[in-house]
Amino acid sequence: MINVILQETGLEIFYAEVAKLGAFFLLLLGVIWILYGVYEGRRRGSFKKRKTEDWDYKITKFLKALTYIGFIIGVLAMISGVGSLMLNEPPSVAYSATIAHRRNLFTCIVLILLGFITFLKPANDLPMAAIIGCLVAIGVTFIVAMMIPQKYKDAIDEIIDYRIVLGIIFFILFAIVGLTIKFYTAGFMALSKAFSWPPIAIIVAVFCFIQGTLLLTAGVSII
Repeated sequence: MINVILQETGLEIFYAEVAKLGAFFLLLLGVIWILYGVYEGRRRGSFKKRKTEDWDYKITKFLKALTYIGFIIGVLAMISGVGSLMLNEPPSVAYSATIAHRRNLFTCIVLILLGFITFLKPANDLPMAAIIGCLVAIGVTFIVAMMIPQKYKDAIDEIIDYRIVLGIIFFILFAIVGLTIKFYTAGFMALSKAFSWPPIAIIVAVFCFIQGTLLLTAGVSII
């Protein structure tokens, strides 16, 4: 079913091409997690310190800006892992030539999980639940405003200002969506914070470099 949807929308080609770059995205994840490790080390005041200090904007604002690249890299890594999993694409040309022209399940899992955690890491410094809730509320409120016939709008205006009704709908949706997202992502946010402890972040980066390099050059996986 999913493959049919991808074919009809033309997304299969995009997924297939991104899926073939699994090893490359592992290397990019390694670079991002090096940045995360350095960023957190500066932020905490020590490489081994677990407690997060208050943000020093003057010292590390450029480094913080670099970490937001993780949003994009995380999404692309997840797409690569999912695409390889669904379309049975190898993570690199060398892997296809050495092993077989098929996916590497371990790499798919790593790309999906690490991609998701990498995507969430900058979200720890942003009110993501509020941002997503606001965007969803704006979109739904706009759709409601466009779909309700004018005669019903006029009828509502006779009782109460129609704009007040739209405002109530917006705030209700904003609260429900924001609280729901915050509840379901709390565990993943905690996992992302744990991974961002500098020693663990560096270990993750080294693993990504090793796995990505093996896939690109030798065409083999750690597992």
